[in-house]
Amino acid sequence: MKDIITLGIESSCDETSVAIVKNGREVLTNIINTQIEIHKQFGGVVPEIASRKHIDNISNVTKQALKEANMSFEDIDIVACTYGPGLVGALLVGVGYAKALSFALNKPLIGVNHIEGHISANYITFKELEPPFLCLVISGGHTHLIYIEDYTKFKILGKTRDDAIGEAYDKVARVIGLEYPGGPKIDKLAKEGQASIKLPETYFDNLDFSFSGIKTAVLNLNHKEPNINKADLCASFEKATTNMLINNTTKAIKEMNVNKVALAGGVSANSYIRERFKILGKELGIDIYYPELKLCTDNAAMIASAGYYNFLAGKISSLDLNAVPNLKIG
Repeated sequence: MKDIITLGIESSCDETSVAIVKNGREVLTNIINTQIEIHKQFGGVVPEIASRKHIDNISNVTKQALKEANMSFEDIDIVACTYGPGLVGALLVGVGYAKALSFALNKPLIGVNHIEGHISANYITFKELEPPFLCLVISGGHTHLIYIEDYTKFKILGKTRDDAIGEAYDKVARVIGLEYPGGPKIDKLAKEGQASIKLPETYFDNLDFSFSGIKTAVLNLNHKEPNINKADLCASFEKATTNMLINNTTKAIKEMNVNKVALAGGVSANSYIRERFKILGKELGIDIYYPELKLCTDNAAMIASAGYYNFLAGKISSLDLNAVPNLKIG
């Protein structure tokens, strides 16, 4: 069978990324142009600025990816891009560029769900991983427990009813005086503290999550006790949020009778969460997977991987593909 070369484009938030991936799992190049330094001064992503920077960057990032892979446009078999969820202006830049490439090269266009991309990052890190398995997607915009029936078949078991876990991390970080992006800063500071502060954990009779209660509790504590030990607060927040993730994932493992669990999304880079899930794997005798760190955050390699499996399943997009900022999965 001929190798299939996918050019992936990711522009859902503040990373302009282009990757070239062979057969869905072998990354030939994965260029990521991040805007973190630009948005840091505002304490978060400014959508209009993000869109403009994507326009400035996308052509050069694509040229850089082709050069690094030692390829030309003629070598590309599929063009895949994120079309949602995400910031609508940012998404439109990637979708528009991908459509232009698809038309000019006469190559299939594959619109990829961003969440599906995060799941697929595990296929790049773990060549042996195949469905079915359970995946916990934890990022700035999402907290989903998903049963992966097949490469393009998903069943949502639970999701957040309010804030995504990464959103809660960023808001807590901002209030206690840590720079954007807050997640990595909390992870680092928590290592210096003790999880000695009792914080509320929210559970339902299903597999849904809620992080607004714990976020508000931390904000109130910080306001009432301005001299509170910030490292202890971070360690306590990290422990309580992870307890909620572990609780629901354990219930889902038993409910679906699975022996493989993957983590995905930016928050899956958190060292404490990784360690707790490693322990869970040993306790239950199951395999735990999480992507290498550079594939946890937004990147085009994961989009190319998901695009490849959608292509094999015959899920090809037409040239009227549009950005869908609130796109759902499953």
